[in-house]
Amino acid sequence: MALTTSAEAPLPVGEVSRLIGGWIDRLGAVWVEGQITQLSRRPGAGVVFLTLRDPSHDISIGVTCYRQVFDAVADIVSEGARVVVHAKPEWYAPRGQLSLRAVEIKPVGIGELLARLEQLKRSLGAEGLFALDRKKPLPFLPQLVGLVVGRASAAERDVLENARRRWPAVRFEVRNVAVQGVKAVPQVVQAVKELDAHAGVDVIIVARGGGSVEDLLPFSDEQLIRTVADCRTPVVSAIGHEPDSPLLDLVADLRASTPTDAAKKVVPDVGEELDRVQGLRDRALRTVRGLIDREERGLAHALARPVMEHPQRMVELREEELDALLARSRRTLGHLLDRADSELSHTRARVRALSPAATMERGYAVLQRTDGTVVRSPDEVAVDEELRARVAAGEFTVRRVVGPGA
Repeated sequence: MALTTSAEAPLPVGEVSRLIGGWIDRLGAVWVEGQITQLSRRPGAGVVFLTLRDPSHDISIGVTCYRQVFDAVADIVSEGARVVVHAKPEWYAPRGQLSLRAVEIKPVGIGELLARLEQLKRSLGAEGLFALDRKKPLPFLPQLVGLVVGRASAAERDVLENARRRWPAVRFEVRNVAVQGVKAVPQVVQAVKELDAHAGVDVIIVARGGGSVEDLLPFSDEQLIRTVADCRTPVVSAIGHEPDSPLLDLVADLRASTPTDAAKKVVPDVGEELDRVQGLRDRALRTVRGLIDREERGLAHALARPVMEHPQRMVELREEELDALLARSRRTLGHLLDRADSELSHTRARVRALSPAATMERGYAVLQRTDGTVVRSPDEVAVDEELRARVAAGEFTVRRVVGPGA
């Protein structure tokens, strides 16, 4: 039921606390899962106090139970263990404090943990967080490597020593965090976010030594998995040993079997790179020398050809061919001119034979009137008409003195 309040008619704090307690009493018993962070078992006390924490969120709640309830699981449950508690929420009105009164505590077994991890793996995989096309390539030579690792741990020593042994100039930005327990997830998430936001960090390594399934649970936490998936910087997972496979291995851009292996995969070996450079130089030198040798052999072969040994021979051959062509052209032109001269002589003889001048040379004459017309019949000439007679040697004037038919 909604309360009617106003600035003129407010509720006292105690009344609000009492009402909250009434609402919580109506909630009934619930099953709650969490990780035990604090455990208090005072000798002779009939009540055990513990704190239950959500590993994925910064939320804790106090739990009380009778001693016989906790003694049933005391041999297998300790601080850091994940448990399922059947409890009744209680509200302590004088302090305004929420707590749980447990009536049953069950440890979360390995099989159940693995089943939950498998379910989370399928769920995140269906979202595409483990897809290969999301993997980012690692830089060949990172200038600054981000390292998320436990403080003064063997994993930190392995990564730093092996990386600097391979490439002495490599620099690290180290974030020391808790790698197991209730503080592991928030600290690792915060460290990864800080390094991802660092402009100089080229790659991030999240490293931890081996451990039990429970010890490695923080590296399968959904919040951490999504944080790594959102990173713009390539992330390398180096958790545990070869058989260990937390979900971080699947979302990371590269999985290393051990922290030492991570150092080898992130930083190149200066000795190997020098050997590779020397090998490339030797190969390039052999290639250039082979090219020069081949060109020298080709040049020697070309110089050994007769045309190169006696280059004037080509001119001499062309000179002889040119002389032969000139002589041939002269002979051809001479034959053509002789033939044309002969044909012209024959034509002149035929023209001359057909010419009237040749006829007059044989004693014939041509009579023409004064107007130039040729006389072909005596009837065409009148008596005393003056005519012009053309003979071979010239012409003269004649006159007809006898009439036609005389």
